[in-house]
Amino acid sequence: MYQSKKPYLYGTGRRKSSVARVHLFLGGTGTITINGRDIDDYFGLETLKLLVRQPLETTGLSGKVDIEATASGGGVTGQAGAVRHGVARALLLADGDYRAALKAAGFLTRDPRMKERKKYGLKAARRAPQFSKR
Repeated sequence: MYQSKKPYLYGTGRRKSSVARVHLFLGGTGTITINGRDIDDYFGLETLKLLVRQPLETTGLSGKVDIEATASGGGVTGQAGAVRHGVARALLLADGDYRAALKAAGFLTRDPRMKERKKYGLKAARRAPQFSKR
């Protein structure tokens, strides 16, 4: 069985078609690594970085824990949402008292919205072909 060098808390996050596996190390310096890259390198937009850090700021643990995440599938916005969901779930394992704050902020709820499938006879899910009057 695999034994980690440092003990960590694990949380899985999902958003749209993205999945994130989050490892939370207590007593860290505040570094966030996603797919082996720093959060500043991985997410270009400041809003996405803010999205990932929201659960830490809600619980007051920003700068006190290290996060290593593996995100796959979907786009960058979906991956950021998945990492946020995974971080919130991992924080719940750290201390059960965080549940009320995280739940009130909506970080524990898995966002069920998905891309609607394309229908036959249409160009997209709802987009109908254009017609001209003759």
